[in-house]
Amino acid sequence: MSPTTSPTTPRSTPAPRPRAEIAELRARPTAEVVIIGGGINGIATFRDLALQGVDVVLVERDDFVSGASAASSHMIHGGIRYLENGEFRLVQESVQERNGLLRIAPHYVKPLRTTVPIFSTFSGILSAPLRFLTHRQGAPTERGAALIKAGLTIYDAFSRDGGSVPRHRFLGRKRSLAELPALNPALKYTATYYDASMHDPERLALDVLHDGLAAGPHARAANHLEAVGFGPAGVRVRDGVTGDEFDLAADVVVNTSGPWTDLTNAQLGRETRFMGGTKGSHIVLDHPELLEATGGREIFFEHEDGRIVLIYPLKGRVMVGTTDLEHDMREPAVCTEEEVDYFFDLVAHVFPGIRVDRSQIVYRFSGVRPLPRHDDTNPGFVSRDYRIERADVAERPGTTLLSLVGGKWTTFRALAEHLADEVLGLIGRTRARSTRGLPVGGGAGYPTTDDARLVWVAGHGDGVGRERAEQLLERYGTRAAALIAAVEDGPETPLVGHDGYSREEIAWITRHERVVHLADVVFRRTSLAFTGALTPALLDELADVVGRELGWDEGTQRAEVEGTRRVLAERHGVHLAEPSLVE
Repeated sequence: MSPTTSPTTPRSTPAPRPRAEIAELRARPTAEVVIIGGGINGIATFRDLALQGVDVVLVERDDFVSGASAASSHMIHGGIRYLENGEFRLVQESVQERNGLLRIAPHYVKPLRTTVPIFSTFSGILSAPLRFLTHRQGAPTERGAALIKAGLTIYDAFSRDGGSVPRHRFLGRKRSLAELPALNPALKYTATYYDASMHDPERLALDVLHDGLAAGPHARAANHLEAVGFGPAGVRVRDGVTGDEFDLAADVVVNTSGPWTDLTNAQLGRETRFMGGTKGSHIVLDHPELLEATGGREIFFEHEDGRIVLIYPLKGRVMVGTTDLEHDMREPAVCTEEEVDYFFDLVAHVFPGIRVDRSQIVYRFSGVRPLPRHDDTNPGFVSRDYRIERADVAERPGTTLLSLVGGKWTTFRALAEHLADEVLGLIGRTRARSTRGLPVGGGAGYPTTDDARLVWVAGHGDGVGRERAEQLLERYGTRAAALIAAVEDGPETPLVGHDGYSREEIAWITRHERVVHLADVVFRRTSLAFTGALTPALLDELADVVGRELGWDEGTQRAEVEGTRRVLAERHGVHLAEPSLVE
């Protein structure tokens, strides 16, 4: 995939209505800092700098959170496996950030009980130190109970901050099967520990973006705006809707385009070889029997050949992942049939009595981890830590280019603080405030007890009803109050194709969340694609609501529907019937 190839946005005819955010940038095409790349790390850095009062601009060539950040395993986790790599600093930071996110983003980040089926007692106890010292895989060996117990003890030690999550526990075969009777009866033990789930990563990132934009007019952001060059006038950007180009001048340019970092630098006239990301794929199953078998917890399993699978109940579906394969960033990342076979084989080993087949797959997705270049190192042992590369810009003396290498969802706040401090030093500013402990978006004032939740719902349910207020609180956190205020004066109109959303809600999302294409709503502002809820009629209905807000003509609306169907088929294995005519 080239840096000009959009991974998730369909091609369409230009929308006739100009975008206010683009007009704003063109009217004042200067800033102290320009950030290129609107994944979670770019967005979090934007938020951090905006909160320091820095004049900052964020540009993203596709939609916000549409690349690597959209292909996560939906977990906020410490990374217990990183202990074997010797990355104790990263694990400690990750566990602390996980605990912090449980407090500052409780609307989207919640404790996740995770169970590991274990089939041996001492396996791996000799090979693990060798892997730790050499970072070479050697003969794959399943990790036994002794090794897992040691790792979880260290893991718990990093998490002693007041009991954000419970400590781990071990059970023998009899008690394990009593709790989870569908597990493979050949197991000897289970280990259960807690990490955290992130049910709506895209929406969490949008909340982080909203916080940055709310800091004031010095913070500006635009999606579907690609950085295509670098010259004396600054960063050359191209509007993905109109094709128009203009320059943005800044003292510091920050490349946070994740696995595309080298390709973005090439666009800017800088040849770098920082990145070596690996592909991770997932499938989403509509499978009530498997959902029940998980007992509401994630099942994390390593086979004797070293392969990993996670089986994760999510939004009434079961997500299965992930792989760790070498990938060429010039090619699109898609979940292959071989990867599906791999998932099915391991699910069958964990739950041998449950049949899984392709007819139950409602969605597939694949992304590339923004890992550093690793040459001969086995992908599983590549550092998940991050670093910042710095270079001067000859075309524009006095401008510095920073490239972020690495980073993951769990540590986005700490990473952004680190990267923002680097930027502040370059522009001669000092930190005005920390983001540690600062609520994210709809996590501010979020009711975390049953009594507080009842009070919130009662206080916001007069116009929309308590059940609907509860649903919107769950979906948007306390930001739901703004949506409720916008719709409570009149009855909402549920979507014909999905009564969990209303036309008014989709219209509000379109107006307030930088929607440019139908795909932005389908893949990232809602969970409709992920849960397999889309139908041709529902896609048409969504296009009608979004199109009315954005001023699309019939041709544009039809192109948006057809383009979204193409992305669904080519990237996510979802083949809808031919679309109906748009009325």
